[in-house]
Amino acid sequence: MKIFDRLSNGWKIGKMSLKTIHDHPSLMLFPVVSGISLILVTLSFFGGGYLLFGGSITELGDEVTISTSLDMMSYLAIFAFYILNYFVIVFFNVGLVHCARKILNGKETSVGEGINFALSRISTIFAWSVLAATVGMILKTIQERAGAIGGMITGLIGMVWGIATFFVVPVLAFEEVTPIQAVKRSASIIKEKWGESLGANFSFGLFSILGFFLVVLPTGFIFGAALHPVAGIIMGIILFLILQTVVSAASMIFLTAAYEHVNDNPNQYFDDDLLDDMFVGK
Repeated sequence: MKIFDRLSNGWKIGKMSLKTIHDHPSLMLFPVVSGISLILVTLSFFGGGYLLFGGSITELGDEVTISTSLDMMSYLAIFAFYILNYFVIVFFNVGLVHCARKILNGKETSVGEGINFALSRISTIFAWSVLAATVGMILKTIQERAGAIGGMITGLIGMVWGIATFFVVPVLAFEEVTPIQAVKRSASIIKEKWGESLGANFSFGLFSILGFFLVVLPTGFIFGAALHPVAGIIMGIILFLILQTVVSAASMIFLTAAYEHVNDNPNQYFDDDLLDDMFVGK
């Protein structure tokens, strides 16, 4: 399949995902609550960091010892921050894909049901968060210690990691696997069924770009010109956050539909022939 045909399919898949959101807008609550939770986590870490390191430390003892201790504590704090961030994101995404799966199968569901399902998978989600945070810390350390070369290395590793873990969320949600097994399972799906994944991601990115230039920017400009520049900025930020919420939910719905298709489970929103064309053999 030619690249433009694949991107066209990705665009159609994006529209199907958005239609699912239109019919079930409550799905957007998952990325909303996730975003709010991430903000609270970030603020709590900034506040804790200020309380721990904001004061003078020179009077506490030997400067080298203090510097080493603070360096170790900062790495531990970053590691904990990574774990919490991954946990929050994956927790709500697991809830979302559970609801999306039921909707695609023509069943009724609710946000509360999705949250309860994520709670039933909480140990698996936490274990994955630790693994993902460990990988993140390793990449960060390589980047910091190897300079520009480290940046290139971590960029390549990060890209491979992102591709290999593309299906990790639905695998964690619907299969009884360990985090390592989840990575292997996700990578095996990519290896066997590689196709439209990147094209679909590009389409969601394209939706974000189009939404920004066709909705966010003009509306912010109009509000700024009619009322006040600050009002325009505030409206632009609000619309941008709404846009990102919609795109985030839509991308997870696509991921759920793709996972269901790989496992030969039909759905009511995505065209089977289009999903067939989505994957091509390597």
